[in-house]
Amino acid sequence: MTLYVYKFGGTSVGSVERIKAVAEKVKSAQDEGNQLVVVVSAMSGETNRLIALAKDIQQQPTDRELDVLISTGEQVTVALLSMALHQVGCEACSYTGGQVKILTDSSHTKARILHIEDQRMRSDLAKGKVVVVAGFQGVDEQGNITTLGRGGSDTTAVALAAALKADECHIYTDVDGVYTTDPRVEPKARRLDKITFEEMLEMASLGSKVLQIRSVEFAGKYNVPLRVLSSFAEGQGTLITYEESEMESALISGIAFNRDEAKLTINGVPDRPGIASKILTPIADANIEVDMIIQNIADDATTDFTFTVNRNDYLRAKKLLDTTCAELGAKKVSGDEGIVKVSIVGVGMRSHAGIASTMFQALAAEGINIKMISTSEIKISVVVDEKYLELAVRTLHSAFNLDQAK
Repeated sequence: MTLYVYKFGGTSVGSVERIKAVAEKVKSAQDEGNQLVVVVSAMSGETNRLIALAKDIQQQPTDRELDVLISTGEQVTVALLSMALHQVGCEACSYTGGQVKILTDSSHTKARILHIEDQRMRSDLAKGKVVVVAGFQGVDEQGNITTLGRGGSDTTAVALAAALKADECHIYTDVDGVYTTDPRVEPKARRLDKITFEEMLEMASLGSKVLQIRSVEFAGKYNVPLRVLSSFAEGQGTLITYEESEMESALISGIAFNRDEAKLTINGVPDRPGIASKILTPIADANIEVDMIIQNIADDATTDFTFTVNRNDYLRAKKLLDTTCAELGAKKVSGDEGIVKVSIVGVGMRSHAGIASTMFQALAAEGINIKMISTSEIKISVVVDEKYLELAVRTLHSAFNLDQAK
């Protein structure tokens, strides 16, 4: 008997009608002899509504209480879906993350999964029940409700698939797979039949919103076959798998971008050992993630140190950097919130030269100036002015012939 974990996102369960449609899809799969665990998100817009309620009372809501509040969105959905399954003659049982039990650390609003107890789920599956689990949530060792951060239901689904050793994990969403880039920016974007865990991990970390990055990490670590499908249309979707020899022919698999970037520079810093640590340690202590870093040494024994952060963290990071600037006797701090990051990703880069030059020539031909560059084995990222985002994506999509099936 085949065991599947299905995950349905907010738009897939955004109304009673859609919840009923999900129930029909689940029943159909069970009628074919499959065992099913179904993970669901809150109904579309519900988490934002709950956060807005919290902020009406407390501008910076207490993390523990915010988790208690926003976890209720998924609790509504699991109950409604279980009712819908019963209505179509399918025995089902709903569980919160705490009931399963999904044990996490105590990092409220961005907890990480430590362990999953699978006995209760296995017992229900053996009785022929569909197990419906609230995504995005768990409990810590003290029994406090925790949440996993935005997109955390993907991580819940993959983690459950790993714990149960499921045959495949299906992520149902409002798109029918992983595309070469966002079709809203480049209409010629093409759905990929396959992509490697490594490429998907880069795409997710670089701004592709199809899957949460931690879900891809989980899938790769525990070798969980992962498939992205549409809730609203039939199709094979995109299979995320390990690298295969036939996949090496594709130089570039996709283009990712992130609008939520901001750049900070501290100029005229004394050039001596330990300076980078003095600059970045206060940033790290404030739990602000730094992405790209560039350091340029001048002839006068000073250095300019530039890094990027999420745009939401820009003001906090700049305030910390202003303090550091005064402490180090640097010249000044400058920043830019009007930037974006555009990246090309592909395992084929490992065995092909000239990818970077093709990328840079294509951008230069369109008059797009590159402000920062970062590379790894399978990706090249550039920072450009925000106004050039769409043009840069379309230019690179064309330069690497991504609209043509390989």
